[in-house]
Amino acid sequence: MPSKTTTNKPSAKKTDEAKPSKAAAAPKSTAKTAAPEKSKGAATDAPAAPKVVKETLSLIDAKPKTKRPRQASDLVNKPFAHIPISRILEPEAPKVAAAPVEEAPAPVTEVAPEPVAAVEAPVPVDEKIIHLKPPFTVKDLATAMGIKPFQVISDLMEMNIFASINQNIEADVAAKVCTKHGLTFEKEKRKEGGGVHKPVVVIEPPKVPVKPKADELHQRAPIVTFMGHVDHGKTTLMDAIRKTRVAAGEAGGITQHIGAYSVDHKGHRITFLDTPGHAAFTSMRARGATVTDIVVLVVAADDGIMPQTIEALNHARAAKVKILVAITKIDAVGANLDKVKGQLQEKGLAPEDWGGDTGVCAVSALKGQGVDELLERILLESEMLELKASSQQDPRGSVIEAQIEQGRGPTATIIVRMGTLKTGQAFICGKWSGKVKSLIDDLGKPIKEAGPSTPCRVVGFAGLPNAGDELVVMENERAAQQLSDERLDEQRLGKLATPQRATLENLFGMLSDEKKKRLNIILKSDVQGSLEALITSLNQIDSKKIDLDIVHSAVGPITENDILLATASNAVVVGFNVKVEATAANTAKRENVQIKLFSIIYELIDQMKEAMAGLLDPESRESVIGHALVKKVFELSKGLVAGCEVRDGRIARSARARVLRDRTPIYDGGLATLRRFQDDVKEVRSGLECGIKLGDFNDYEVGDIIQCYTLEKVPQKL
Repeated sequence: MPSKTTTNKPSAKKTDEAKPSKAAAAPKSTAKTAAPEKSKGAATDAPAAPKVVKETLSLIDAKPKTKRPRQASDLVNKPFAHIPISRILEPEAPKVAAAPVEEAPAPVTEVAPEPVAAVEAPVPVDEKIIHLKPPFTVKDLATAMGIKPFQVISDLMEMNIFASINQNIEADVAAKVCTKHGLTFEKEKRKEGGGVHKPVVVIEPPKVPVKPKADELHQRAPIVTFMGHVDHGKTTLMDAIRKTRVAAGEAGGITQHIGAYSVDHKGHRITFLDTPGHAAFTSMRARGATVTDIVVLVVAADDGIMPQTIEALNHARAAKVKILVAITKIDAVGANLDKVKGQLQEKGLAPEDWGGDTGVCAVSALKGQGVDELLERILLESEMLELKASSQQDPRGSVIEAQIEQGRGPTATIIVRMGTLKTGQAFICGKWSGKVKSLIDDLGKPIKEAGPSTPCRVVGFAGLPNAGDELVVMENERAAQQLSDERLDEQRLGKLATPQRATLENLFGMLSDEKKKRLNIILKSDVQGSLEALITSLNQIDSKKIDLDIVHSAVGPITENDILLATASNAVVVGFNVKVEATAANTAKRENVQIKLFSIIYELIDQMKEAMAGLLDPESRESVIGHALVKKVFELSKGLVAGCEVRDGRIARSARARVLRDRTPIYDGGLATLRRFQDDVKEVRSGLECGIKLGDFNDYEVGDIIQCYTLEKVPQKL
């Protein structure tokens, strides 16, 4: 009991000093501790106690509702911070004298630490560390601190920094914000060479195929290419071999694009390529010679060796392939086999029956003569060449032809050179990637796989490849897509190269180029190979007066977009073996755009030459029609008039005239009057006299020659 009295007196005094208005509470407690036996006196003071209890309870009840203080100094200044809870709550137990006093120390020791813990909680004993790697935004900092973003924005505004939720902030500013909230900010250092972006994975292009093992090699079918001059019977010979009618479907009987077929002869398979013979298809013949094993040079017995025959022979020799000769049209009128063999001997192809090593077969495609002998010779040559390939290697193939088919998109005719091409495989072909969606053989039937030397049509290209591109199967579709993106980016950067600027040296040349007329065309073709041949042939049209500009060239039908492009560029739409969509035809009629369709290549080229010549302004060509000699000069009221005698030709009133004095022209202009005696006439012929007045010219002299001429409009040539 004495200890309790000593502990409460100082607190009572502090309370009196702090709040003198509540002095009634302190005497009551003091009187109770000093004289506990006066219970009646305590009972009489009870009515005042509830008021004191309401005031003390309001302080305790309001405490949990307030925000937890951030600093210990805020709690030290509060008036009841050091008063025991049991002391304040004691009046709630009336009529209890001794028991509550003895049990009071227990709650003092248990409840008293609560305010102390509340004071010591914000003290940074175990500080939270914030790790962030710059750059970071306000939202990132708020998430790491565990508070709302608007609180961070408010703290920044107090620092006179106005930032949005997605705006980057500096590391030192973030450190100040963290310190204000009792946190520690540490900037995470970036590794050397590290960056914000993901590391770029470079996809290596396909490597050179490894030579297969001997046990993996198997006999493959030979790839045979028919080459020769136009209209020498290549497609008809193929027709006899395949027993189909291909040439009948070709416009003008001329092969317009390359074809690949597979034929079985006595249990052996042979793959044939039929290349065009027209002069425009040089690149396609070269491509056919590159992928082939045996070249059959087709020569007509009635024509002999022609320019494209020599060109095809040079392509075959450059490709270092075996050459056979098929002399066709042996049943035609005027056929001379010895003449053809003599021409072959001159070109270095000595026939075997003449003591050489070149196989020569005489065939008639229409009657079927010699076709079997030709096939037997092809199989014999293939056995001697020992053509083998592995079907277990990574598939590789060459694009023979590419086109856009309705409903299928970009497709390409492929000849598989090695491996086995299957559906579902990802590949890269030129600058385009793709996935084999379906394989179609030469008969139009779907197949699941294609082995070496097998021609097939592949569906699943992302874009239209160029004829001659190599198709290589990749590991997955993602690798093929990344490699395709890299190649497309390189092509795009090449197009965005710095254009040539005007200099003093080429300024006049550029001005003259601007004055030159241009024929703008939009070229659409059925297949890629024909498109290449057309572009090459059109670019070879040489003219210093007019330029041919191919605004756009693509494979596929003529669409509405082509018509709109032609409208914007003032171009003519030219189609080769393609159709015109209905919407495109309506748009062309509305926009007054001309569409020209062709099915034979030399007709297209001739039409383009005529169109280019038609755009040129006609030349004015001078034609002298007569001469007159001035014999006397007459002075009239209207001026001087020359009395002349027509020496040759005629003098026409509608023509032009020039005055020649000592063979030097001194005047050139039109005739004002032409009279014979008193009458105006339209012309005066040779040997007659007349009076001539030339415009405002009055300096006539006797002996001058008046030369009369006309200007004729003559169309220009390229």
